[in-house]
Amino acid sequence: MYVVIFGRAGCPQCARVKEVAERLSKKQQAFEWRYVDIHADGVSRAALEEAAGKPIDTVPQIFVDQKHIGSATEFDKYVRKHFGWFA
Repeated sequence: MYVVIFGRAGCPQCARVKEVAERLSKKQQAFEWRYVDIHADGVSRAALEEAAGKPIDTVPQIFVDQKHIGSATEFDKYVRKHFGWFA
């Protein structure tokens, strides 16, 4: 499983999702992730919306194996469903 988190500096939800991903990567052998700072890496809102296939209003936006799952709330639900715990 490969997770990509799109976020920005100063975003508390982005920081929390990154912490959850780090914990998961230590507990789940097949869990890999990376963080993309949308400002530092020059990712436009339009590009993120195109990748997600819908309008994006907030960060973080999370993709699992190139499939858009949503924001921090959806990631929390995903973690509970697939790993049996809430981080």
